[in-house]
Amino acid sequence: MCGIVAIFSRQTPIADRALENATKRLLHRGPDGQKYWMSNDRRVGLGHARLSIIDLTTGDQPIANEDETLRIVVNGEFYGYEPIRKELEQLGHRLRTRSDSEIALHLYEDLGAQCLHRLRGEFAIVIWDSVNKTLFAARDRFGIKPLFYSQRDDTLYLASEVKALFAAGVPARWDLESIYGCAGIGGNQSRTLYDGIYQIPPGHFLVATDNQIQVKPYWDFNYPREIDRGPLRRDEEYEEEFRNAFEEAVKLRLRADVPVGCYLSGGVDSCAIVAMAARHHQGAVHAYTLAFDHVAFNEADVAKEMAAKAGAEFIPIPIKSDDLADHFADATAQSEMLCVNPHGTAKYLLSRAVNKAGIKVVLTGEGSDEILAGYMHFGRDMVAKIPGGQSPFEPPATLQGGSASGARTPSGKELAVNGVRRILGFVPNWMDAAFGFSSRMRGLFSDSILVENCGREEYRGFFNDIDVENQLLGRHPLHQSQYLWSKTKLPNYLLTILGDRMEMGHSVEGRVPFLDHRLVELARSLPASMKIRGMVHKYILRKSMEEALTETVYARLKQPFWSPPATFNPLGKFNLFMQDVLRSNVVASMPFFDRKKVVALLDDLQKADKLSNDANEQVLTLVLSACVLQERYHLSV
Repeated sequence: MCGIVAIFSRQTPIADRALENATKRLLHRGPDGQKYWMSNDRRVGLGHARLSIIDLTTGDQPIANEDETLRIVVNGEFYGYEPIRKELEQLGHRLRTRSDSEIALHLYEDLGAQCLHRLRGEFAIVIWDSVNKTLFAARDRFGIKPLFYSQRDDTLYLASEVKALFAAGVPARWDLESIYGCAGIGGNQSRTLYDGIYQIPPGHFLVATDNQIQVKPYWDFNYPREIDRGPLRRDEEYEEEFRNAFEEAVKLRLRADVPVGCYLSGGVDSCAIVAMAARHHQGAVHAYTLAFDHVAFNEADVAKEMAAKAGAEFIPIPIKSDDLADHFADATAQSEMLCVNPHGTAKYLLSRAVNKAGIKVVLTGEGSDEILAGYMHFGRDMVAKIPGGQSPFEPPATLQGGSASGARTPSGKELAVNGVRRILGFVPNWMDAAFGFSSRMRGLFSDSILVENCGREEYRGFFNDIDVENQLLGRHPLHQSQYLWSKTKLPNYLLTILGDRMEMGHSVEGRVPFLDHRLVELARSLPASMKIRGMVHKYILRKSMEEALTETVYARLKQPFWSPPATFNPLGKFNLFMQDVLRSNVVASMPFFDRKKVVALLDDLQKADKLSNDANEQVLTLVLSACVLQERYHLSV
């Protein structure tokens, strides 16, 4: 993995310092070398910060094609690339490197945007096509690798992280509408927290010319409609098919010219990866496990037992609550996101330890819960029904239970819930919870922000970006819920705060076998009963890997990856850190929070019941992360 930068100007010559500053700002993503290329007319510049994984000697970027009419920068990995290299050479292409990245350049040369369908892996790419005067950029199907862009006057900027755009000269400003909306469903597919800065959505590509910028989709989940399903097959057939696809996904991701390790928790996802990796890895797999100093959050014993069964080398990484306090600001600044728990900080420290151990590549379990319905809230969607006895696979003709004349005015949450029910016919359980969190969050906003957004129905803007007709209607409620979660929480939170940004913050490449698109396309075709069977979640993964897992892991319920929160130890360093920051003038310097409301909620901590207290702490941690971003990036409005 690497860091990439591109600048495309319609008229004004690009300043060298803008390109260089942006690329250098991504040093953590690519400490093995920074390279730049500028067109002769100085209207196009490409920058690359390299983390050497494949082809350590000839893989420097930007890479040009044979006649230098195309140039590419890549952040990511393409798996199974060797046959494509041979195919390209047979077609007459002369490749300059032995890296996997170069195949995307020549595939684009032959196929244009259709090249994306030949790429397997996690990636963000930018190509300058000098013949057609076109800048082409794309992001992988699930948003594993980030790619942001901003247009200022006549210039388009792209980079792997927002901080690099700031370094290139893009103004650092909050987007107040995004701040207001971020407290709800989980983030827009395109917008960010920052004014005028957007992300290319997962499974999309961008085409920029002197006349226009277009963003278009090239892939989507396409869960099958229930009416189109064929006859069910035997469980054993599904299990064998899944096991073979999973094995291939893991095996491909062990390919590297540097050491490869695994992140191992007590969950079935990472345990299955370690078990499968051990079959194909030369020598014992190094399995790294976070070991928290609180028993309730510590999975080290379960992970150690699993490592022993797989023949992996178990390496615990001790994490104390004080460590979370000491590094929360650095981790949050690296993520550029708002968080609700210091679990991202824990992953940041895990990646630091792995980097110090000399490991550049790790396999991680992200994505399994999304494609195999691992979260507990999916269990409630599995049995979702629509009022009035209508089919759960089509939206109801009318919404039951609307307020009659003279009835009380529905709350903001009720309006949102009712709105989603009108669209889908049911409300995914995680959305219902998100609307509840949103209500708590908005209790801390300033009166001016509340007045400005009075009556805003956030779910409408969210669903405006969703192809409801072609991706949701007629699907099983579980699959509808999985789809919506995978469009929001997965790329905007989990793959950022618990994935790419925390790993690359310490120059570690994370690879996610469960998000191999061929495995995902297989998983989407499975009947819902192969994902959740009774009370068993991720049923097919457990059954297909049963012999390789310990009995403890096989039977273990889903445990969300969560770090000890601040109030777990009221006198601890993290809680004191939160109290100090949230009572300071930093909160007052942000125009969207009301400091008095924040302090009042702080004073109420530990007084409410546990459920309310946990929810309040998540809200306050989100405000705390906003304070960090405010101070680190000197954000204005």
